[in-house]
Amino acid sequence: MTNRFQIHTTPLEDLNVLERKPIGDHRGFLERMHCNADLEELLNGSTIVQINRTLTQQRGTVRGMHFQQPPHCEKKIISCLRGEIFDVAVDLRPDSETYLQWHGVTLSESNHLTFFIPEGFAHGFQTLTDDCELLYLHTAFYHAESEAGLDATDPDLAIDWPLELAQRSDRDNRLPKLDDGFNGIQL
Repeated sequence: MTNRFQIHTTPLEDLNVLERKPIGDHRGFLERMHCNADLEELLNGSTIVQINRTLTQQRGTVRGMHFQQPPHCEKKIISCLRGEIFDVAVDLRPDSETYLQWHGVTLSESNHLTFFIPEGFAHGFQTLTDDCELLYLHTAFYHAESEAGLDATDPDLAIDWPLELAQRSDRDNRLPKLDDGFNGIQL
Protein backbone atom coordinates (compact mmCIF):
# COMPACT_ATOMS: atom_id res chain seq x y z
CA MET A 1 0.00 0.00 0.00
CA THR A 2 1.29 3.47 -0.86
CA ASN A 3 0.89 6.17 1.76
CA ARG A 4 -0.84 9.16 0.15
CA PHE A 5 -0.21 11.50 3.11
CA GLN A 6 2.84 13.24 4.44
CA ILE A 7 2.34 14.02 8.13
CA HIS A 8 3.72 17.33 9.43
CA THR A 9 3.87 17.96 13.17
CA THR A 10 2.98 21.33 14.70
CA PRO A 11 4.23 23.04 17.87
CA LEU A 12 1.19 21.59 19.71
CA GLU A 13 1.53 17.94 20.69
CA ASP A 14 -0.71 15.54 18.72
CA LEU A 15 -1.94 18.31 16.37
CA ASN A 16 -0.86 17.55 12.79
CA VAL A 17 -1.13 18.86 9.26
CA LEU A 18 -1.55 16.22 6.59
CA GLU A 19 -0.28 16.90 3.09
CA ARG A 20 -2.27 14.92 0.57
CA LYS A 21 -0.37 13.58 -2.44
CA PRO A 22 -2.61 13.76 -5.52
CA ILE A 23 -1.84 11.66 -8.58
CA GLY A 24 -2.55 13.52 -11.78
CA ASP A 25 -2.10 13.82 -15.48
CA HIS A 26 -3.46 15.99 -18.31
CA ARG A 27 -7.05 15.00 -17.36
CA GLY A 28 -6.88 16.15 -13.73
CA PHE A 29 -6.08 14.25 -10.53
CA LEU A 30 -7.17 11.65 -8.01
CA GLU A 31 -6.63 12.52 -4.38
CA ARG A 32 -7.14 10.30 -1.36
CA MET A 33 -9.02 12.24 1.33
CA HIS A 34 -8.83 9.54 4.00
CA CYS A 35 -7.38 6.08 4.56
CA ASN A 36 -7.58 4.24 7.89
CA ALA A 37 -4.42 2.28 7.07
CA ASP A 38 -2.35 5.35 6.15
CA LEU A 39 -3.54 7.27 9.22
CA GLU A 40 -3.65 4.36 11.66
CA GLU A 41 -1.03 5.84 14.00
CA LEU A 42 -2.86 9.18 14.27
CA LEU A 43 -6.28 7.56 14.66
CA ASN A 44 -4.90 5.30 17.39
CA GLY A 45 -7.80 2.83 17.28
CA SER A 46 -10.50 5.38 16.39
CA THR A 47 -12.53 5.13 13.22
CA ILE A 48 -14.39 7.72 11.21
CA VAL A 49 -18.10 7.50 12.09
CA GLN A 50 -19.48 10.72 10.61
CA ILE A 51 -18.69 12.95 7.64
CA ASN A 52 -20.03 16.50 7.35
CA ARG A 53 -19.80 19.14 4.64
CA THR A 54 -20.15 22.87 5.29
CA LEU A 55 -20.51 25.94 3.11
CA THR A 56 -19.66 29.40 4.41
CA GLN A 57 -20.60 32.09 1.94
CA GLN A 58 -18.97 35.31 3.17
CA ARG A 59 -15.26 36.09 3.35
CA GLY A 60 -14.14 36.98 6.89
CA THR A 61 -16.74 34.80 8.63
CA VAL A 62 -15.53 33.05 11.79
CA ARG A 63 -16.97 29.76 13.00
CA GLY A 64 -15.90 28.31 16.34
CA MET A 65 -14.23 27.57 18.68
CA HIS A 66 -16.17 24.30 19.04
CA PHE A 67 -15.58 20.97 20.81
CA GLN A 68 -17.48 18.10 22.43
CA GLN A 69 -17.14 17.36 26.14
CA PRO A 70 -16.12 13.90 27.43
CA PRO A 71 -17.12 11.17 26.98
CA HIS A 72 -18.00 12.35 23.46
CA CYS A 73 -14.68 13.98 22.52
CA GLU A 74 -13.69 13.52 18.91
CA LYS A 75 -10.80 13.63 16.53
CA LYS A 76 -11.49 15.75 13.45
CA ILE A 77 -9.92 15.62 10.02
CA ILE A 78 -10.69 18.81 8.09
CA SER A 79 -10.10 19.65 4.43
CA CYS A 80 -11.09 22.68 2.36
CA LEU A 81 -12.68 21.60 -0.93
CA ARG A 82 -13.39 25.09 -2.28
CA GLY A 83 -11.97 28.49 -1.37
CA GLU A 84 -9.43 29.19 1.36
CA ILE A 85 -9.67 29.27 5.15
CA PHE A 86 -7.49 29.96 8.17
CA ASP A 87 -8.12 26.89 10.35
CA VAL A 88 -7.33 27.05 14.08
CA ALA A 89 -7.07 24.52 16.92
CA VAL A 90 -6.66 25.38 20.62
CA ASP A 91 -5.22 22.87 23.10
CA LEU A 92 -7.74 22.49 25.95
CA ARG A 93 -5.97 19.67 27.81
CA PRO A 94 -4.93 21.10 31.22
CA ASP A 95 -2.13 18.53 31.63
CA SER A 96 -0.57 19.50 28.29
CA GLU A 97 2.56 21.66 28.08
CA THR A 98 0.76 23.69 25.39
CA TYR A 99 -2.51 24.19 27.31
CA LEU A 100 -4.52 27.12 25.87
CA GLN A 101 -2.06 27.65 23.02
CA TRP A 102 -3.40 27.78 19.47
CA HIS A 103 -2.05 26.89 16.06
CA GLY A 104 -3.45 27.94 12.71
CA VAL A 105 -2.93 26.72 9.17
CA THR A 106 -4.24 27.89 5.82
CA LEU A 107 -6.27 25.22 4.03
CA SER A 108 -7.36 25.67 0.44
CA GLU A 109 -8.67 23.74 -2.50
CA SER A 110 -5.23 23.99 -4.13
CA ASN A 111 -2.68 23.43 -1.34
CA HIS A 112 -3.74 19.81 -0.59
CA LEU A 113 -3.48 20.26 3.19
CA THR A 114 -5.71 18.68 5.83
CA PHE A 115 -5.83 19.53 9.54
CA PHE A 116 -5.83 16.58 11.95
CA ILE A 117 -7.25 17.77 15.27
CA PRO A 118 -7.03 15.34 18.20
CA GLU A 119 -9.41 14.96 21.13
CA GLY A 120 -9.11 17.74 23.69
CA PHE A 121 -8.84 20.59 21.19
CA ALA A 122 -11.30 23.32 20.21
CA HIS A 123 -11.66 24.02 16.50
CA GLY A 124 -12.65 27.07 14.48
CA PHE A 125 -11.85 28.81 11.23
CA GLN A 126 -12.10 32.06 9.29
CA THR A 127 -12.96 32.17 5.61
CA LEU A 128 -10.36 34.00 3.52
CA THR A 129 -12.51 33.87 0.37
CA ASP A 130 -16.23 33.77 -0.36
CA ASP A 131 -17.99 30.41 -0.76
CA CYS A 132 -15.74 28.12 1.28
CA GLU A 133 -16.67 24.47 1.37
CA LEU A 134 -15.19 22.12 3.99
CA LEU A 135 -15.23 18.38 4.54
CA TYR A 136 -15.15 17.19 8.18
CA LEU A 137 -14.42 13.60 9.20
CA HIS A 138 -15.30 12.81 12.84
CA THR A 139 -14.42 9.90 15.11
CA ALA A 140 -17.47 10.46 17.36
CA PHE A 141 -21.11 11.01 16.61
CA TYR A 142 -22.51 14.48 17.25
CA HIS A 143 -23.94 14.61 20.78
CA ALA A 144 -25.94 17.80 21.41
CA GLU A 145 -25.67 17.65 25.22
CA SER A 146 -21.85 17.46 24.94
CA GLU A 147 -21.54 20.37 22.52
CA ALA A 148 -19.42 23.22 23.88
CA GLY A 149 -17.20 26.05 22.75
CA LEU A 150 -15.16 29.11 23.61
CA ASP A 151 -15.42 32.64 22.25
CA ALA A 152 -13.15 32.89 19.19
CA THR A 153 -12.53 36.56 19.97
CA ASP A 154 -11.51 36.00 23.62
CA PRO A 155 -8.44 38.20 24.24
CA ASP A 156 -7.06 35.52 26.57
CA LEU A 157 -6.94 33.07 23.63
CA ALA A 158 -5.43 35.84 21.49
CA ILE A 159 -6.10 34.14 18.17
CA ASP A 160 -4.63 36.28 15.41
CA TRP A 161 -7.42 36.12 12.84
CA PRO A 162 -6.02 37.30 9.49
CA LEU A 163 -9.07 39.36 8.46
CA GLU A 164 -11.52 41.65 10.18
CA LEU A 165 -14.41 39.52 11.43
CA ALA A 166 -17.31 39.81 8.99
CA GLN A 167 -19.91 37.71 10.79
CA ARG A 168 -20.49 34.99 13.39
CA SER A 169 -23.55 32.99 14.37
CA ASP A 170 -25.69 34.01 17.32
CA ARG A 171 -24.60 30.79 19.04
CA ASP A 172 -20.90 31.59 18.56
CA ASN A 173 -21.45 35.15 19.83
CA ARG A 174 -22.79 33.67 23.10
CA LEU A 175 -19.89 31.26 23.71
CA PRO A 176 -18.08 31.80 27.02
CA LYS A 177 -14.65 33.30 27.52
CA LEU A 178 -11.88 31.56 29.44
CA ASP A 179 -12.44 33.74 32.50
CA ASP A 180 -16.05 32.48 32.74
CA GLY A 181 -14.76 29.48 34.70
CA PHE A 182 -13.35 27.25 31.97
CA ASN A 183 -11.12 24.50 33.40
CA GLY A 184 -10.08 22.56 30.32
CA ILE A 185 -11.03 19.11 29.04
CA GLN A 186 -10.01 16.11 31.12
CA LEU A 187 -9.59 13.15 28.76
